Amino acid sequence: MSELHLPNRIRRMAAEHPDRAAVSSGDTTLTYSQFDDLTNRVASALTTVPVESKRIGALLRMGLPGAASFVGCAKAGLVFTPLNWRLNPAEVADIADDAQLDALIVEAEFADSARAVAKVRPGIPIVVVGDPAAVPDARSWDDFVASGDGVDPGFGDDPATELLQLYTSGTTGRPKGVVATHHNLFNEPQNFALYEFTDDSVALDALPLFHIAGTGWMSTTLSAGLHLVLLGEMRPNLVAEAIAEHRITHAFLVPSVIGMLVEMPDLAEYDLSSLRLVAYGASPITPAQLARAMDTLGCRFVQRYGMTETMGALTALRADDHDPHGARSYLLRSAGTPLPGVDVQIRDLATGEPLPAGQTGEIVCRSRNNTPGYWRRDAENAALFTADGFLRTGDAGHIDEDGYLFVTDRVKDMIISGGENVYPIEVESVLAEHPAIAEVAVVGVPDDRWGEAVVAAVRIAPGAERPSEDELVQFTVERLASYKKPQRIHFLDELPRNASGKILKRTLRNEFAPAPEGSTS
Repeated sequence: MSELHLPNRIRRMAAEHPDRAAVSSGDTTLTYSQFDDLTNRVASALTTVPVESKRIGALLRMGLPGAASFVGCAKAGLVFTPLNWRLNPAEVADIADDAQLDALIVEAEFADSARAVAKVRPGIPIVVVGDPAAVPDARSWDDFVASGDGVDPGFGDDPATELLQLYTSGTTGRPKGVVATHHNLFNEPQNFALYEFTDDSVALDALPLFHIAGTGWMSTTLSAGLHLVLLGEMRPNLVAEAIAEHRITHAFLVPSVIGMLVEMPDLAEYDLSSLRLVAYGASPITPAQLARAMDTLGCRFVQRYGMTETMGALTALRADDHDPHGARSYLLRSAGTPLPGVDVQIRDLATGEPLPAGQTGEIVCRSRNNTPGYWRRDAENAALFTADGFLRTGDAGHIDEDGYLFVTDRVKDMIISGGENVYPIEVESVLAEHPAIAEVAVVGVPDDRWGEAVVAAVRIAPGAERPSEDELVQFTVERLASYKKPQRIHFLDELPRNASGKILKRTLRNEFAPAPEGSTS
């Protein structure tokens, strides 16, 4: 039995530590023995569903049905395919059709999307968490689980077996299904050591199931045998409440939530003293924001850099490398060093040749974490990998003499202004140092004179006096080359984000782009 694969880890924990808390959701806590039994019932019920693609869709928030469906699919040899419930019904149906879903498990609140899926997948079995009357001909979750005989189907030994399919956010076109095998999920002791887990660790997972950070953190923490607390919404006050109530020791948070958490005016009213380590990633964070979070929360931090196609992390900035006020504070701008077994290189964008230390190019990687490819996308798969088997991340960056990776930006987000390359994160990091700024995003928009103009969107910190646009521009000129300064600054109440917390720069580019010539708008 491969003990490193998720379903086998659940089985082993149930045998060796049956009474240890496994998952908590709302008022319910299941031990590993109880969670093993529940997932056996889900898995055995799933084996009665006629399958062709072996894809089981889920429109579920982070909670017990989602966790049970993920592990149940793995035990049944099926592919858990969580869908983005924030999309409109037509978009959800399009993804369901692309995945050729054999079944759908859905919360009643997403009934509109489930009905849309039923139209493009006629006859698809639908299981509803909540009132099944919300979807015609659906079964209730409780009845579906009870229909299983509880006999473990026994899958999970073959490392090449597919168990997860996550869809990209679609920011550059139609979402693509990223396939993951057991081998891709890096649930091994050297990975656990990164997070400094102990037997009494209690982890929080409040990220969406349809994001690799959500399903990946679940897989990692359950494989490590931890008590995992599931939270359906990553709102700062709910995160603080969960940490205090469950004595959370480890949490994975996206930078936007970290920022909002430390801004909470009543944060001192919550007992966060149990928190030992915050893992963060999924979107950039500026050194100024990170230093403030470390000072406020008073725990250790670990950054993970990766993407859906790499099943999460490629590199990590380890806790000991977080030194916001010391001689190595510059490392807060870094994404750290490669994880065990991961080969990271910087390649020239034009020639594809490896570049020496300090030179900027595209980040490519080769590791066991890399997806075998996109679901039914031959052309995209051919473009995803280099001829020698490295995965192209689409990110630009460089590696310094000490082996630390610095991610400058998405290749497509690089701004070329007056023939000079401007990396938005460099400008963002400077603007974030201004005491009045809580959040910032920098984009390039078409400009007749410069080709592209550097434009910034900022959110002012609560209670701070709003600076003038000229003041902020001058603030950057004192710290950056003149050609990198923002030519316009927009003040927004909120920055647009997707469900995983990433700022939607395409939305900002479209909003700030000059009106077409002759337009009356």
